[in-house]
Amino acid sequence: MIRVHVICEGQTEEAFVHELLVPWFNEYEIKLTPRLIGKPGHKGGRVNCARLFEDVQLLLNDKSAYCTTLIDYYGMENDVPGKVEADRLPTPAAKAACLTTAIRSSLQRELGEKYAAAMQRFIPYVQLHEFEALLFSDPERLARGIFRNDLADRFQTIRNAFATPENINDSPLTAPAKRISRLVPDYEKPLYGSLAALEIGLEAMRRECALFRDWMDGLAALPPLN
Repeated sequence: MIRVHVICEGQTEEAFVHELLVPWFNEYEIKLTPRLIGKPGHKGGRVNCARLFEDVQLLLNDKSAYCTTLIDYYGMENDVPGKVEADRLPTPAAKAACLTTAIRSSLQRELGEKYAAAMQRFIPYVQLHEFEALLFSDPERLARGIFRNDLADRFQTIRNAFATPENINDSPLTAPAKRISRLVPDYEKPLYGSLAALEIGLEAMRRECALFRDWMDGLAALPPLN
């Protein structure tokens, strides 16, 4: 079975990997193992260059596994390679390409030639703009999943304002989670995020979120390691 370490930004992303992604990838004989960014015992969060690079280097030392990331664009600190440049770009696809290319290039320079082969096992992925964007793949089921059926139309109005859920933007007032919490003041991300994701399911997320789908498909196509 192909093994893949997944560096997760927070507990919500970690639960998402366990509850939805692990069963899906098991069908492809790929075992995902989520790991919160930062030192063991921490709750994740605060994605900066030092924490990210330290974790990637550690996991690349496992020569029998790949390493990927599930971190949000929103809240990512500006010292992450490519973040400042990506902020100026107009589309989610352009932002993602800028970030992943810059992260790979910068990490390769940081680690040096010794890790050149290992870097072939690193697949960076940044969720545009944050995990909650995936939940807008099905606004009705989002509302049902967090026990607020009365908000289905409000969530649908938010979704209708953007070409895709991954376009929902990243300002402190309009990021996906901020939009939800304004309507649901007691929104608890780890609990409600997981419940909503389970209600919505991966099929809708893959249909609505092309970058997310491409990441999943890329992992599913990984060749076995020698």
